[in-house]
Amino acid sequence: MSWRQRGSLWTWDPPAARGVIHFIGGSYLAATPQLSYRRLLESLARLGLAIQAWSYVPGFDHQAQANEAWKLFRNARLDQLPVLRLGHSLGCKLHLLAPDNGRGCSALTALSFNNFSAERSVPLLAELGPRLGISSEFSPSPSETLRLVEANYRQPRNLLVQFNRDGIDQSQRLLGVLQKRPGDQSQLLQLPGDHLTPASAGLRQNILGSWADDPARQRQMDGLADAISRWWAASATQPG
Repeated sequence: MSWRQRGSLWTWDPPAARGVIHFIGGSYLAATPQLSYRRLLESLARLGLAIQAWSYVPGFDHQAQANEAWKLFRNARLDQLPVLRLGHSLGCKLHLLAPDNGRGCSALTALSFNNFSAERSVPLLAELGPRLGISSEFSPSPSETLRLVEANYRQPRNLLVQFNRDGIDQSQRLLGVLQKRPGDQSQLLQLPGDHLTPASAGLRQNILGSWADDPARQRQMDGLADAISRWWAASATQPG
């Protein structure tokens, strides 16, 4: 098996897949998910999960990008396989803003959820914006995003993964919002690592070959993939 590009989706189709991952990566990594997240996504594929990973360049209109991703995944849907939405950093926010409000999947796993303002995410805006009379913010804003999640998001099964050295993770805040909803089954999983733990040195491995890979890093990604898969299987047995 190998990666195949279908428009702006990168796909990996293992034989007799038992489910499909709809993956959206984070800023600066999302343009090449088949490389940036290679270890994690291929670990999931080895567990029998088909992979559909969106290649995109983040912008300021996050709602528009969430809508675009949702349409792409919907059009590429594989038969009637159950869907796990998987996001990293900004990718978590885009999944949460999907126009079906989470109804089109069986669960969501959010790695290192991040919901900072544009000025914090793009420091140059904070410095030059006032001088140039520019006021730019993501749409929806961080506070509006959480309000929309609480009011509209309908998927009860959510696994939030927080890494213990991640200084910009906001999973705890998201968990509090999710748990305000009736029937919520969201869980928080805390693991060793930092904000870039889900990403891999796939580009280095692709250029230099397998000898450049880090076995310890691969074992960590195999463990993360196994935790995600086991949680998803267990969550499917819960009512709701």
